[in-house]
Amino acid sequence: MIVVTGATGNVGRRLVELLTAAGERVTAVSRRTAELPAGVRQVRGDLDDPAGLKDAFDGADALFLLVAGQDPQAILGAARAGGVRRVVLLSSQGAGTRPEFYRHPAAFEDAVRRSGLEWTILRPGGFHSNAYAWAESIRGGRTAAAPFGDVGLPTIDPADIAEVAATVLREGGHAGRVYELTGPAPTTPRERAAAIGAALGAPVRFAEQTREEARAQMLQFMPEQVVEGTLAILGEPLDAERQVSPDVERILGRAPRSFADWAGRNAAAFR
Repeated sequence: MIVVTGATGNVGRRLVELLTAAGERVTAVSRRTAELPAGVRQVRGDLDDPAGLKDAFDGADALFLLVAGQDPQAILGAARAGGVRRVVLLSSQGAGTRPEFYRHPAAFEDAVRRSGLEWTILRPGGFHSNAYAWAESIRGGRTAAAPFGDVGLPTIDPADIAEVAATVLREGGHAGRVYELTGPAPTTPRERAAAIGAALGAPVRFAEQTREEARAQMLQFMPEQVVEGTLAILGEPLDAERQVSPDVERILGRAPRSFADWAGRNAAAFR
């Protein structure tokens, strides 16, 4: 049995679908229940309460783990006690490139490495789906605002992350590996706004924010140190953060999906 935490999120929901379609027994863990494929066992749980996850872990042999909660060692200890032998951690590119800002995912990576479990770490950069932050302004005024409008980064489709995770969870040969997950090419915020406009068949105006405007907005839902790290990546990316990784194609045998592809499949969110 495979336990999927964050099972109702952009990555987790698709991962549950893929694993179920492949015939795996799945326990979906989330704070709220949701409509998931038939046969999926749903458990309401919170990674901030590792003791409360005992029921989810009992009888499981593999775990897909989000960076959530404050005590990764306790989470992994509960998983190990339940029978889990393998863990796939969804971390962040920043844990490798800017650990001074991304201390939380870096701490989870360290705990996973020390857990005694067979482990694999996935480090995606920015998600295509971060563009959902524009949904309201595009629906209401065909405008998308972001800082650093002409700085390109190779963001990734959450569906590709889910497909990589499903493959790693089901196949051997991935133990002790760290995979950097990116899209097929860097795109700028200005280009991503234009791609959404093309998917809608109506132009989307790009409005460039100042760094301070973006910082104030991000502080409403992100910790300050993560905001600073994110702005550094968005505005002055390191070579490693600009680079397109071959890992998605190596694992899946195909190129990762483009932002334009994601925009076309999700255009309804912006109408």
